[in-house]
Amino acid sequence: MQFGITLKGDLSSDRLIRLTRAAEERGFSYGWLFDSHVLWKDPYPLLTLMAANTRAMHLGTCVTNPAVRDLTVTASLFATLNEISGGRMELGIGRGDSSRRVMGKRPTTVAHLEEAIRDFRDLTAGKEITFEGSPVRLTWAGGTPRVWVAGYGPKVLALAGRVADGVILQFADPPLVDWCLGFVREGARQAGRDPKSIEVMSAAAVWVSADREEAREHVRWFPALVSNHVVDLVSRYKPEELPSRLTAYIRDRSGYDYLHHCEVESSNANFVSDEVADRFAVVGTAEEHRKKLQELEEVGVTQFNIYLMSGDEEATLDAYARDILPHFR
Repeated sequence: MQFGITLKGDLSSDRLIRLTRAAEERGFSYGWLFDSHVLWKDPYPLLTLMAANTRAMHLGTCVTNPAVRDLTVTASLFATLNEISGGRMELGIGRGDSSRRVMGKRPTTVAHLEEAIRDFRDLTAGKEITFEGSPVRLTWAGGTPRVWVAGYGPKVLALAGRVADGVILQFADPPLVDWCLGFVREGARQAGRDPKSIEVMSAAAVWVSADREEAREHVRWFPALVSNHVVDLVSRYKPEELPSRLTAYIRDRSGYDYLHHCEVESSNANFVSDEVADRFAVVGTAEEHRKKLQELEEVGVTQFNIYLMSGDEEATLDAYARDILPHFR
């Protein structure tokens, strides 16, 4: 299993660089940024700083979407960054959540997402495409970044199996990861692909502490974030098509304020129970972290991505580097 970190764009540039360097020095292979340009700073200048201050770490968006920016702009940004970084860029992309909803807009469709992935690959490879009726080509581009698709629902997960290099699952609940991967693997088989060729990321908040109550308070915001996607799923699927393990916890959800997105101790998380916090995030002692990560690896996870925004980020990096990463090498 490889390890990554995700940062959000409210950090100062100096702190972003320090955390990225610290993560790479401690053995983390991936550095990701949220893309929510209204809530936080634009990720692409920050990714440029991350590329300039790392040597081998792979970098990308976790996640962007094809609706906020013109797809040709996204392709040009990634092609440029791929050149700057020496081929270390990775595209994480989904239908769009906070960057769309904060502006009162809905996520894009699955069909639009699939078309965008195809166009992104062709453009970053320097191939000509027909975009909105006109021929477009990035003549200077070459070297397509890998594409990771984020999703929860059967349709997007099957899409990931058909076309993606990797899938992003935003929780650390092994049974739910296993349920999601059933759709990914079926999509891969239908497309004539080997399901084992698809990387699997579990992305979640963590807190290392023997004090479980303290740990839960540092990660409770994370299932609240996931609830936005679950609400969307419930509106589009029949109840019997979704596991209650994923959907039951949103029954007491009263609303969500995106201006307090990803904030520790935000009122957005008041409805999240201890049981859900334990399942969706990773909390407890280092031994408990190792045990849960082993369970994730056994169901197919190839990268664990820490949402490094629960507080005391350096201590989390140190704990993982000292007590957890060595057990997965």
